[in-house]
Amino acid sequence: MEHPPSSAPAAFFFWRHLNLLRWLVLSLVFAMLILLPYVSLYQNYVAGHAYDLLTPHERQIYDAMEWITAPIAKSDPAKNLNAIKGNTWSGTLFGLALSDPLAVVGQIAAQMKIYWPFLLTALIPIGLTVLFGRFYCGWICPATFLYEINDTVRNALRRLGLLSSGKRWDLRLKYLVLAVGVGLSTVLGTVVFSAIYPPVIVGREIQYWITDNGMGVGLTFFLITLLFDLLVTRRGFCRYLCPGGALYSLLGRYRLFRIQRQVARCNDCTLCDKVCQFALQPMRDGFGQECNNCTACIAVCPTQALTFHVQLADQPYQGHGHLGAAYKRLQLHSAVKEELR
Repeated sequence: MEHPPSSAPAAFFFWRHLNLLRWLVLSLVFAMLILLPYVSLYQNYVAGHAYDLLTPHERQIYDAMEWITAPIAKSDPAKNLNAIKGNTWSGTLFGLALSDPLAVVGQIAAQMKIYWPFLLTALIPIGLTVLFGRFYCGWICPATFLYEINDTVRNALRRLGLLSSGKRWDLRLKYLVLAVGVGLSTVLGTVVFSAIYPPVIVGREIQYWITDNGMGVGLTFFLITLLFDLLVTRRGFCRYLCPGGALYSLLGRYRLFRIQRQVARCNDCTLCDKVCQFALQPMRDGFGQECNNCTACIAVCPTQALTFHVQLADQPYQGHGHLGAAYKRLQLHSAVKEELR
């Protein structure tokens, strides 16, 4: 018997707009990485009482930052602006210290001991990952902001017939990168992840550009990852090589909040599969631990068949969508067989 659309409730209307909210968050994070080096320059100018000695360009920075930070800085910018410091690797937000769990793993491996105050700064990101899975990759990582723009270029080139669909490799390769990084950090006594981890590279290179008028070697590495994604395989670095992605995937394997397909509302249009940059298969209930809950599949679904559920594991494949042609053929075939009995 065919299930009408009303047999399953439509996804909560807010879910369909989460992808726009995600882009807003990514944009704000990227803007913060640009703003913070200017804040640091401004604090130095204020602390040195050097306004009369500044160049015209430096005075423009001083005046602009004085206006922007006025609600926070108040009477003592050199001190009060310390409420926001750092980057997406490790920083302070209004007195709350937060660190990427990969930074903590690297520190433990490099020093062969646990520095508990540093470990505590990673507890909130770890807790959020347990709840929402690999959300950092989709909602916070500043490299994602650039990778998704790069993916838009890749899709345009594919439509012009200039690129193939890309290669597929074993997703477990990034866990090997994570393990090798831990091993090298232990042997060398330094956190080697900072040299290859895109969120760190992006923040560091932006700071170099603003404060030192130059770029480091990290920019070259990051450009290589963009070309890798563009020419070799879609979102290849995040899917196959990123040590942070590997760690977040492990931590979020049994996440509580998962996207689930409501089969009674699905019409098998495949739009959800096409929009997924991580090559997952929402139409076959295939999300897995790689899903970063970006909600792009929810936003593109024309029948509102995708929504969030609280559960420890993905729903096994439920079969064809009840609004699709394949399901209707099966139903018709079943009805004919029943009549012939």
